[in-house]
Amino acid sequence: MADKLSPKIVSLSLATVSGIVYVLCAIFIAIAPQTALSLSKDLFHGIDITQIARTTVTPGSTVAGLVEIIVLSLLVGWLFAVIYNYLSTKIK
Repeated sequence: MADKLSPKIVSLSLATVSGIVYVLCAIFIAIAPQTALSLSKDLFHGIDITQIARTTVTPGSTVAGLVEIIVLSLLVGWLFAVIYNYLSTKIK
């Protein structure tokens, strides 16, 4: 039998990592907005988002985005662990 994952630990771990990455990304955009936009083309397979992207980071938008990414990560982490635990009992 496979080891089970704790949905609480997985979701908190993913939310923590996502929050850290989000804050680092916001700092990068604040420090070097044009470089950040240029690098985003690589992440989005060449799609040029410069026409729709904001290059200013406000404290309010940063906090709102941070809350959103943490909540989403908590849900995704929990769901991942639950599905993993279910499948680990069904697939041998």
